[in-house]
Amino acid sequence: MRILITGGAGFIGSHVADELAAQGHDCVLLDALLPEAHGIVPTLDHELTIGDVTSPDVLRPLLSTVDAVCHQAAMVGHGVDPFDAPSYARHNDLGTAVLLAEMYRAGVSRLVLASSMVVYGEGRYRCLSHGIVRAERTAADVERGMYEPRCFCGDFVVSELVPEDAPLEPRSTYAATKLAQEHLASAWARQTGGSVWALRYHNVYGPRMPRDTPYAGVASIFRSALQNGVAPRVMEDGRQRRDFVHVTDVARANVLALSSPRPGFEAVNICSGTPHTIGDLAFALADACDGPTPEIVGGARPGDVRHVVASPAKALDVLGFEAQVGFTEGVRDFAFSSQREPVTSS
Repeated sequence: MRILITGGAGFIGSHVADELAAQGHDCVLLDALLPEAHGIVPTLDHELTIGDVTSPDVLRPLLSTVDAVCHQAAMVGHGVDPFDAPSYARHNDLGTAVLLAEMYRAGVSRLVLASSMVVYGEGRYRCLSHGIVRAERTAADVERGMYEPRCFCGDFVVSELVPEDAPLEPRSTYAATKLAQEHLASAWARQTGGSVWALRYHNVYGPRMPRDTPYAGVASIFRSALQNGVAPRVMEDGRQRRDFVHVTDVARANVLALSSPRPGFEAVNICSGTPHTIGDLAFALADACDGPTPEIVGGARPGDVRHVVASPAKALDVLGFEAQVGFTEGVRDFAFSSQREPVTSS
């Protein structure tokens, strides 16, 4: 196959391109090379067009030559403040809408969409009295250092693995735009008879992550601190649970999806299936780097959720995907792998 990878020069997109090439496919990459997302871009061994996914004129000649699209281009992370909202909507939602329209024009009917676990908001919780419930945590509880969500009855709840049919309830601007991408792609599949896999990535980490940017993930933030000889600062009590999945596993999941078209829209969790806490990550990185002990600092960032950990069952069933890189192995590899250096002004 010949595949267009939007965001193909980025952290995940570049790994997808390498995995596709290793399996004999041709890749063409499209990337706007935004400094806040990339830092300094490493040398790539693939055909690259520098351009914006919101531009039909950029997309048309690329789509005329490809069999499928792997849509990784997005503005990611919590952002800085609500002033980021127009940028998130432009890059994530307008970009997706333009891409889908031009795919229809070109007769390209196969899409793999990089979605995210953030569409679930708070994860899945069970109350001992009321079963599966919509859980919340209050600002007053957080201020008192009580970070677990509660049921409507006031009792604390227990976190469970989130299946793909869980309610979708984004809690940040970024999350809202990722869910909008899914809705746009789902509507497109119904209208055109096309094939869409929405891969809901959990906390992806590994080589080529950008460092020292407001949009970086927690793994990159912790490692940057350790490289500077500073103890990682872990918010809340460090016990918030996530699923950390290595970028090479995510790349394999994309290749499996590109190789398995099916009519309609299908959402799948891409995760390791083995949850760990944010504190686990900080302490594992500090140990691997022989760095200072992480500091538990309390508080909580606006828009942060307490626990969101996923069920890997559907990915195994429908894609044959199962993560191969274990947490200890992956974190130790990440501790010494290359990162993208920030762009500095002259």
